[in-house]
Amino acid sequence: MSDYQSPGEVLDRIREEIAHALIGQRELVDYALITLLAGGHLLVEGPPGLGKTLLVRALARTIAGDSRRVQFTPDLMPSDITGSVILDTRTGEFSTRRGPVFTNLFIADEINRAPAKTQAALFEAMQEFQVSLDGVDYPLPSPFMVLATQNPLEHEGTYPLPDAQKDRFLMKVMVPYPPAEEEKEMTRRVLDGDSGAMLQVGAVGTVLSLEKFAALRDQASSLRVDSGILDYAVRICAATRSDPGIQTGAGPRGSLALIRCARALALLEGRSFVIPDDISALAVPALAHRITLSAESELEGLGERRIIENILARIPAPRGSFGAGETA
Repeated sequence: MSDYQSPGEVLDRIREEIAHALIGQRELVDYALITLLAGGHLLVEGPPGLGKTLLVRALARTIAGDSRRVQFTPDLMPSDITGSVILDTRTGEFSTRRGPVFTNLFIADEINRAPAKTQAALFEAMQEFQVSLDGVDYPLPSPFMVLATQNPLEHEGTYPLPDAQKDRFLMKVMVPYPPAEEEKEMTRRVLDGDSGAMLQVGAVGTVLSLEKFAALRDQASSLRVDSGILDYAVRICAATRSDPGIQTGAGPRGSLALIRCARALALLEGRSFVIPDDISALAVPALAHRITLSAESELEGLGERRIIENILARIPAPRGSFGAGETA
């Protein structure tokens, strides 16, 4: 990081390198960076073919990390993710085979196509950042992030994510189809000789090492949060538990997620302090997947996003300078 003037510039450089492989999707790139900086996991919902796997591979390359992808299917077993202890018939000794989850960025593609038992294999990894095999705990690499996808267009053969697992995702974001100009640029690259069939990240350069990224993540977790902003985040989360349109509100993890995400966003924007806009900008992706709508809301066609936006409109944001003039 010594080659750059500030953490904000380092993160801008990561964005630029990812753009060498991934066209557009700036919002998704920022959400992925925020999640990684906050030490959390990201759930992405959207149609296939929008570059989610390419994003993860490019992001891993910028921080000198590695990534692995697992396609979740109805017959996928927990050991296909975590690994297993096997007997070597030649030596008569047991050996540990580590699964693909032992990586920096793990892609769980179409996670809701696997049954609950297989989905639960990720519980320990996402919460404790370790995997237990035959009574032995194996720590996962650092940083470690799960980016899980689910396809909203295909509902047959899918299993709903348990509430406990959804709560373990720091954020959930919806990825729409790209604008016409971005899709045109993708098509132009095919005309320039790129078949478009390969996940090419060769043009993506390494910006910093894993160790330096860990230092950047530590800096995000130590950014100053004014007591008024902390109260603002808690009030928003608490409002989900009393809203008549919500059957089950967000738990304390919701407040924690808001603060963690806001700190990462502040660092991403080159600030050493959190502002109220950071909280309001991230309230929907940080809280919408943690609530369960009432039957009345579903009948009225109100979605989780609209409910959270209504709560934001009712709760006044704190006022103040919040460290104006300071940068990270």
